[in-house]
Amino acid sequence: MTPHTSPPPLTGGFAARISRAIGKARWPLLALWLVALAVSGLGASSIADSLSGGGWYVSGSDSDKAARQLEHGFKGRGKTTVTLVIHDKAHKTDSPRFEERALDVTRYVQGDKTLKVTDVSGWTTLDAENRSPYAGDDHRTVTDSLALDLDDGAARRELPKVQEDLTDRFEAKGLEVSLVSPSSFWGEVNTLSQEGLTKAELITMPLIIVILLLLFRSVAAALVSLAVGVSAIVFTLGLLAPISQHYELSVFVENAATMLGLGVGVDYSLFMITRFKEQLAKGQSVETAVAATLRTSGHTVIASGVTIVLAMCTLFLIDLNVIFSLALGATVVVAFSVLTAVVFLPVLLHILGNRINAGRIRLPRRRPDADAGAASAVAGEESSRWYRIALKVMARPVLFLGATSIALLALAAPAAQLRTFSPDARILPGTSQVRVGYDHVQDAFGVGTTSPLQVVITSKSPLETSAQAQELTGFSNRLEELPHVDRVDSALPALKAVSPKAPFTALADPVMNRLPDDAHDTIRHYVAGDNRTVVFEVVPDTKASSDAARSLLHRVQDEADKLPASLDAVIGGETAEGLDANDVIQDGLPIVIMVMLAAVYVVLLLTFRSLLLPLKAIAMNLLSIAATYGVLVLVFQRGMGTDLLNFEQTNYLQNFVPVLLLALLFSLSTDYEVFLLDRVREEYLATGDNTESVARGLTRTAPLISGAALLMVAVFGAFGFAGIVPIQQLGFGMAVAIILDATLVRLLLVPASMRLMGRWNWWLPGRRPAPRPQEPAAPSADPQPERETAMR
Repeated sequence: MTPHTSPPPLTGGFAARISRAIGKARWPLLALWLVALAVSGLGASSIADSLSGGGWYVSGSDSDKAARQLEHGFKGRGKTTVTLVIHDKAHKTDSPRFEERALDVTRYVQGDKTLKVTDVSGWTTLDAENRSPYAGDDHRTVTDSLALDLDDGAARRELPKVQEDLTDRFEAKGLEVSLVSPSSFWGEVNTLSQEGLTKAELITMPLIIVILLLLFRSVAAALVSLAVGVSAIVFTLGLLAPISQHYELSVFVENAATMLGLGVGVDYSLFMITRFKEQLAKGQSVETAVAATLRTSGHTVIASGVTIVLAMCTLFLIDLNVIFSLALGATVVVAFSVLTAVVFLPVLLHILGNRINAGRIRLPRRRPDADAGAASAVAGEESSRWYRIALKVMARPVLFLGATSIALLALAAPAAQLRTFSPDARILPGTSQVRVGYDHVQDAFGVGTTSPLQVVITSKSPLETSAQAQELTGFSNRLEELPHVDRVDSALPALKAVSPKAPFTALADPVMNRLPDDAHDTIRHYVAGDNRTVVFEVVPDTKASSDAARSLLHRVQDEADKLPASLDAVIGGETAEGLDANDVIQDGLPIVIMVMLAAVYVVLLLTFRSLLLPLKAIAMNLLSIAATYGVLVLVFQRGMGTDLLNFEQTNYLQNFVPVLLLALLFSLSTDYEVFLLDRVREEYLATGDNTESVARGLTRTAPLISGAALLMVAVFGAFGFAGIVPIQQLGFGMAVAIILDATLVRLLLVPASMRLMGRWNWWLPGRRPAPRPQEPAAPSADPQPERETAMR
């Protein structure tokens, strides 16, 4: 008597009816699919132009308020504010020739109609005696602040084109001209993401084809599998394209969706096609083979897809647009991967039938033919290295479980020092002209010049008449005395030159109207036209993501809190934005983890009808994810192997990477768990023997899991090596996790733990157990002598 279990969602009769219906309508379904693919392809081809580099602002946060207040009323600031950086390799700033060349650059930029420059303030607009704040210490670099009448989205689309034009026009003249701002940075990220995506696809496609040819040993099967993955990606980008026209979607969503679509979509098709070929080899008809494939591998694919979608949906609980974008992209691409695997793929299988083996590649066989007979199949399994590994592990389960767990914990240890932050200019390659501009500013003006803390203070009454306005002088002095402050840029020096004792009284109309243009423009760069809003830019002596900059932000906030109630202060800038985003992610992470674990547990409970196996799977997944975090810390924070791998050491992880990895890796690890345990469960239902079912289940799935893992590692690794830093971290992390999961976890931890759990693996209250077989001796590492006892 075998254990009682309810049938899987795709029962024999239901799967047979689906297979029959698909077979009858295969040509109309194929036509419909191709039309839908063509329509989606049109949208997918244009999605890059509508994606945004934004999504990092936390709505309603102080950093968000500060950014919005600086958009209006200030000289040299606008809807989009850009710093024009001019570096002359041939002349120094005190040279008349330098001034002539710099003015030529500024006039050219102002004349560019696509930029819609409404205001300029800086070195080229001031007299020689007032230019020093905008001239670098290297005597070769100067800056201007440009106000653009472009919204952020338009600026990110146009600035890369303008930057390319500036480079082409002035580089040959010995001038390095850069447009530096968040908009130009994200515009460059978008451009580089597209280049990285193209490069990754050029690397990935040949690798996938080669691996699929080795796994399937037929050209037809390989091309069908690839078609499934590509279809899922095209449908996903085609759906996201119109959404991105109305809602802000991150620039990283295209890379993430393509990477995940290739990995998951091809993996699912690998499971399905392999099972289909097995059924055909048994002499079944095409219709029966498709039905059997849907009933078994189709059930596995659906369970895996539901798990991934549920895990990714938990990320919607984090109120940050970049996380929402990536979660949406991942959810949609996995849903389409499931749809293509269980609908489109059966259509192709019906059409091809036995021609799925067309273009056969002759390679040495590692195991007997699937139709060589039961005895031959059993003998082949018991002589395979996977069967021997399983028995070796289960012969000493405590040793292997303990040693493997210790190894993974050792890898996980560095994760205790994991630090996150939003992307900065270091994610751009050194050859990027935008990165060159950032580097010139940091070298010539100070490392913190590109990322000042912007303290925006609003007074309830005009500053020239406010009794509390003089508090701002003391506030500025206290800021300058804080640790790690290089300088504080504000209107105070210009105001004190007019009215030393009461600087803000110089804002009154009679006085302001008599000021020289240079002084007037300098003041208006920091004081809004309504005389109620003023900005102090605290320039740190360190990078925005450093611990020192974070500590400085808290000290500045403490000083701002001491201001009178009539002065409302908010703090913006790169450090504030990054910490606000970090806080939102950290605040939402506990509930995300709890909901994710609960959802995965329920799916696995329903899939395996076991109370304890889901708990084991969750524990092992958490262990492998922690080890992956540790490896990422070693590589990207500590720089271990970055030169060899050609990665950029950033000293932190992009703040969306750990939480996205958590959801993706948890669900992908569960993918392999479902596939392995489905086969183990089939054996257990047939024999009631736990040890033998684990050995045979692992033997039958290990080659396919290894092939699927190799595919995913190739895809994720290619994106890791071809992309910019955030995609490097995401792709490399996923590749490492898949390697750990397919080796240490599936080959060692799973059989060891299942051997120790014994019949408890399949325990479910209220289910009638199988008669307990005679308990065997511990299995031997050599399967042949132990066959009789191992079979129980």
